[in-house]
Amino acid sequence: MVEKEHQTLSISCQCHLLSIHRSGLYYQPKKTTKLNQVLMRLIDEQYLNKPYYGIYRIWEWLVKDKGYKVNIKRIRRLYRLMGLEAIGPKPNTSKPAPGHRVYPYLLKNLPITNSNQVWATDLTYVPMKNGFLYLMAIIDLKSRYVLNWSVSNTMDAAWCADVFREAVRVHGKPEILNTDQGSQFTSEVFTRTVIDKVGAKLSMDGKGRAIDNVFIERLWRSLKHEYLYLNPPSDGLELYQGLNHWFYEYNTERRHRSLNGEVPQSVYHDKKQQASEAA
Repeated sequence: MVEKEHQTLSISCQCHLLSIHRSGLYYQPKKTTKLNQVLMRLIDEQYLNKPYYGIYRIWEWLVKDKGYKVNIKRIRRLYRLMGLEAIGPKPNTSKPAPGHRVYPYLLKNLPITNSNQVWATDLTYVPMKNGFLYLMAIIDLKSRYVLNWSVSNTMDAAWCADVFREAVRVHGKPEILNTDQGSQFTSEVFTRTVIDKVGAKLSMDGKGRAIDNVFIERLWRSLKHEYLYLNPPSDGLELYQGLNHWFYEYNTERRHRSLNGEVPQSVYHDKKQQASEAA
């Protein structure tokens, strides 16, 4: 479909003409054993429904309720691989990773009135027929509009920074970007991109709290139950086409009660225009 050695059309141009993301040509699902794939799929769905389940409770559920004979060390490895962490207070939760600064949470009691006032971003595990990838998305909190998304086979800070920069290039910069305290978002590569290069404020959720990033958590739940669990893609290209279709419908057709029955795209551009006129 895409000719990497085409004499006149670059790969970027070919991907644009085919309405696919260029990185879909390169990212291949991370391989793992069949048993791990099954376990990760079960863990992911249970975690969406019960994010307060830690490693022990997930392991107990898999062994006693689902009948899998696995030890807790395997579940601990899979939790790390999937980037999961149970919500709830833990010892020394305010202590950042060595060399990583944690920024304060800026959204408490903050009225969000305009588009591009506050964005939020997060990563999630994406199950596929043969392996898995990671998905990152950025949404505008006022409108619930998905500004940009991308997939990768690693949770790399440079990749996260690139996804954010692309959103800024297309939509302009936000006043505040809210993230969790994952190592990708506390890394110097990412924080310098947000604060120094783009000039936005960085807000970070309290560690182990799901409520702070509730809107993007709802996005993951809808995406997985409506698409990924029903039709697991077989490769990166199929995933990109499926995600592109799902996010397009989400932005342009899904009406939200919290938006007075409007769709994210119309609310985003309306509130963006109002903010521009007020300025």
